[in-house]
Amino acid sequence: MAKVTFLPANVTIEFDLESLPYQGHGQPKSLLDVALNHGFHLEHACGGSCACTTCHVVVKDGMSCISEMEDDEADRLDMAADLQLNSRLGCQAHFVADGEVVVEIPSWNRNYVSEGGGSMNLGDAIPAAKR
Repeated sequence: MAKVTFLPANVTIEFDLESLPYQGHGQPKSLLDVALNHGFHLEHACGGSCACTTCHVVVKDGMSCISEMEDDEADRLDMAADLQLNSRLGCQAHFVADGEVVVEIPSWNRNYVSEGGGSMNLGDAIPAAKR
C-alpha cells in the first residue's frame, strides 16, 4: 500500500499502486494523479504537462518512494516561487514504491485557492467584471 499526506490540509490518501484508476493527470501514479483521483484538489493550471509550477509541492518525508527528478521538471522548478531543496512538481513526481509520502503545498498556492481564486486552469483568475 502507498500513502500520501497533503499538508497543511492534513488529508491522507491510502491506495494500492496497482489498482488506482489513473486518468492522465501528469505522470501515471503522480502526486497530482493520486490527489485528483481521490477528490483532493491540487492546483494544476497546465493540466499536468510540466508546463507551469502551480502543482509545486515540498516533499517533507518519503522521497525514496517517489521518482527521481528529470531535467524537464528541474528546469520548470527553477521558475517556481518559494523553491526549496525538496521541491517537486506534483504532476511529475510519481510513486515508484509503496510507502508513505508527506508533502506540503506552499502557502502562495493554497492561499490563492482558499481565498476564492478558484482554479487558474478554468480561467477563474480573472475577475468576472474584467472578462
